[in-house]
Amino acid sequence: MQIDPANIWDKEALPSQGSNDMNANPKASAPDKIKVIGGNPLHGTIPISGAKNCALKLMCASLLTEGDMHFENSPNSLRDMKSQTELLEYLGCKITARGSSMTINAGGVNELTAPYDIVRKMRGSILVLGPLLARFGEARVSLPGGCAIGTRPVDMHIKALEEMGAEIVLDEGYINARAPQGGLQGAKILFPKVSVGATENLLMAATLAKGTTILANAAREPEIIDLGECLIKMGAKIEGLGTDTIRIEGVSSLNGANHSVVPDRIETGTYMVAAAMTGGSVRLQNARLEHLSAAVGHLAQTGVELDQDGQDIIISRETGLRLQGIDIMTEPHPGFPTDLQAQFMAMLAMCEGAGMVTETIFENRFMHVPELNRMGANITVHGHSAIVRGVSKLKGAEVMATDLRASVALVLAGLVAEGETTINRIYHLERGYEDIVGKLGGCGANIRKA
Repeated sequence: MQIDPANIWDKEALPSQGSNDMNANPKASAPDKIKVIGGNPLHGTIPISGAKNCALKLMCASLLTEGDMHFENSPNSLRDMKSQTELLEYLGCKITARGSSMTINAGGVNELTAPYDIVRKMRGSILVLGPLLARFGEARVSLPGGCAIGTRPVDMHIKALEEMGAEIVLDEGYINARAPQGGLQGAKILFPKVSVGATENLLMAATLAKGTTILANAAREPEIIDLGECLIKMGAKIEGLGTDTIRIEGVSSLNGANHSVVPDRIETGTYMVAAAMTGGSVRLQNARLEHLSAAVGHLAQTGVELDQDGQDIIISRETGLRLQGIDIMTEPHPGFPTDLQAQFMAMLAMCEGAGMVTETIFENRFMHVPELNRMGANITVHGHSAIVRGVSKLKGAEVMATDLRASVALVLAGLVAEGETTINRIYHLERGYEDIVGKLGGCGANIRKA
C-alpha cells in the first residue's frame, strides 16, 4: 500500500466543495414520480431484502481486513449501496456485485480521504472513520449528509475515538483523525445517550485496538448484532452483543469472511402496514418477527392478524374491518423504531378514533404531516407529538417526498386513497426500498413509475 500520510493533513489536497443540497435530484433524467390509484387490497407474496442499515456498515467493516469479504442477501440495487460502493472504490477497494451477492477486497486501499462530494450523499459514510483509523492509523472524512430529518451530530463518534487515544481536528468540514503511536488503545467508553452510529463506528474501531474496549450505554439494534457477528467471523473477539454493554478484546489483524445480511426489519414493517391498511393477506418471505416486537405489538392492538410460518410472516386484515387508533412513541431498540413512525402515522390516518405519535429520536421527523393532510388526513402537530384523528377516507393528491421514510408513508396512503396520488421526488424512496413498485404491484396494487 502506497499512502502519503501528509496528504490527509494537507488542506490543499481537499476536493472542491460542492452544493450540499440533499434535495437536489441526482438523476433528473430518470422517472421521478410514482403514481398510485388506491382501493386494491393486497394479496400475494413479497420477498424481504437484506437490511440496508446493516449492509452499509458491513461494507465499511471490509476496510478492516486485506482479505475478501463476501456478502449474500445484499440489497445492491439501492441508491445508498451504490453511493457506498462509489466511496469504497474511491478509497481503493475492489468490489464486484451480482444480484444479491457482493465481494469486497480492501487489500489495495491507497486513499485515506473520504471526500465531501461522495460522503454528502448519505450520513452512513461516516462509518468509514473507525475502520480507516483502526487499520491505517489515519483518516480524513468529510462531515456527512443524508436525509434532512435532524441534526444527528457525530460528536459522540469523535469523543469516543479521542478516548481511545486518537488526535482529531475539525477543519473546513472535515474530520482529520490520527491514531497514537502503536495504534488505538482500548478504553471504557460511556455514551451519553444511545447512538446506533457511534456504537457501530466504535465497535469496528475497537476490533484492532490494543487491549480491551468496553462500550457502555451501547445501542442494541439487530443491525448492530449482525455487524458484530460478521466481525466475529473475521476473527474479532466480542461479547455482549444485544445488550447495552459490549466488550471487545482487540486483535492484531482480521481475516476475510462470508456473511449473509440480516433481513430488513424496516422493509418488513412497511409491508406489514401496507397489508394492514389495504386489507387482504400478504406473505412476507425471509422476515424476522422477533426484530419487530414493539411494532408487532402495536399492530396487534389495531386489529391486524399476524402469524409466523417458518421464515415467513403472514399478515392479514378482515375485509371491511376498520382498524383501531393507538398511541406510539419512538424509542431506541427494543422500543418502537423511528424508521416506522411515518408509516404508522399513515395507517392511523385511516383508523377508528384518534392516536398520538410521539417522536423522541429525530426533531424534524414530522415533515410528512402536511403532505398527508393534503390527502385529507386530520393530523395536528404539537412539538414532538402529533394527534392523528382517523378519517373515513383519504383522497388522491399530488404530494412531495421529503425523506426516505416519509416518501414510503405517502405511497402507503396512496394505496388506500380515492383516485390517483402522485408522489414526487422518489429518489428518496430508492435509497432504501428495492423494487417497491414491483413488490406492491405483484400483490395487486395499481402503482407505476412516471
